[in-house]
Amino acid sequence: MTNKFIEFFKEPQAKPVTMSEDEVKKTYAHFRWRIFYSSFIAYVVFHICRKNIAVALPSMGEALNLSNTELGLLGSTLYVTYGIGKFINGVIADKANVRTFLPTALILSAICNICFALSALFITPGHVSFFGLPSATVLLWVMAFFWGANGWFQSCGFPPVAKSLSYWFSNSERGTKWSIWSTSHQIGVFAAVALSGFVIEKFGWMAAFYVPAIICIVTGFWLFDRLRDKPQTLGLPDVEKFREEPVKCEEPDEEKDDRSYFQIFKEHILCNPIIWMLAIAYIFVYIIRFGTEDWLVKYLVEVKGNALTIASAKLSTLALVGSAGAIMAGVVSDKLFKGNRTPVNIIFLIMLIVSLYLFATNPSGKPVFEILDYVYAAMIGVFTAGPQMLIGGLCAVESSSKKVASASIGFTGVFGYVGAALSASGTGFVVDKFGWNGAIGFWMISTVICVVICTILYVYEKMRKRA
Repeated sequence: MTNKFIEFFKEPQAKPVTMSEDEVKKTYAHFRWRIFYSSFIAYVVFHICRKNIAVALPSMGEALNLSNTELGLLGSTLYVTYGIGKFINGVIADKANVRTFLPTALILSAICNICFALSALFITPGHVSFFGLPSATVLLWVMAFFWGANGWFQSCGFPPVAKSLSYWFSNSERGTKWSIWSTSHQIGVFAAVALSGFVIEKFGWMAAFYVPAIICIVTGFWLFDRLRDKPQTLGLPDVEKFREEPVKCEEPDEEKDDRSYFQIFKEHILCNPIIWMLAIAYIFVYIIRFGTEDWLVKYLVEVKGNALTIASAKLSTLALVGSAGAIMAGVVSDKLFKGNRTPVNIIFLIMLIVSLYLFATNPSGKPVFEILDYVYAAMIGVFTAGPQMLIGGLCAVESSSKKVASASIGFTGVFGYVGAALSASGTGFVVDKFGWNGAIGFWMISTVICVVICTILYVYEKMRKRA
């Protein structure tokens, strides 16, 4: 039984290249497009079972009588397990079959969403005591458990995608392809917010977990049919050989490389100072990313008096228009800065500080101010999406080896989700203690720190090239 389980998830063996040159071209053309759109759709759908809680927070807090700190605790459980899981599952994904690993995780995430909502039906807050604890406390921890479990299975989504993009697309095209794919995050947030806002309005907050779960389960079975592992498992040559271009990170050919996975991991990740700087910067990127994504609806409802549907629409603008920021960052860093990503990160982060200030100081009431809220929310999305895509994603992969692509993403992801956990619990705590101005200040200070780290990284890269 155990052997069958391992074989189901184990990476398939590489096959010898027996196809003709024309067959190789046709097969590559077919599967590159298929892998790309499948990975894109997969990550969009992953988000509807993760970001749905952002829209449900106001209704949940009211229905279950939860404080901002308690709501922040729920969000933190996902981020802690996601961060740890992203690293562990990143290491596993490097040797796992993308075709089985990713769809299974999506289906299990859906089941956690269903259990999360069902727990509020079986445990009703009141005066009932469970083993000496009030039912409200028990419910909070049960929900935290299922949301934490959801975070673990959610963390299985990005690493296999990173592996696929690294193996199916070469260095000269990866920046643009990766940036286009990364818009799946923003579109996923938009879809989650729009869907959750609609079903909550019609059926209540629990529907925001049931409906996305059904969509995820159906998509999971579809992905099993669509996805494949790396090209070599289909009898295709390495993508760099196929496109006749050198690899950016010098390393032995896969057939000749006798280093162990741990040796490659140690050299390209653990002993790589650039990866460490990227990882630390990623903490602060995620504080602002999840601070705005998770709390903006509640901020608009409580501070600016927006209805839930209006607040959700503004958050949707942040997510949807923000996707342009990811594409812009990838293309500009490829074309204008010749593959140097750090200057783009610095520029985007400075503009993010400006966007946050404009959003926070924009008054409410008049139609023109409402329109400006949409504009400033879109700017926050644009200037967050660029560094989020580059720092912990493309920069991490390009600064390591594609043989540990999933692990490098997982490594920076651990730090990113430390920031996410700090953002969830920290924002809730700051709002309870200092009000929403304190939360805006928390996000802006985090962005300034990230600018400082990226500037240090830029100077280090310059010194390294001169040496």
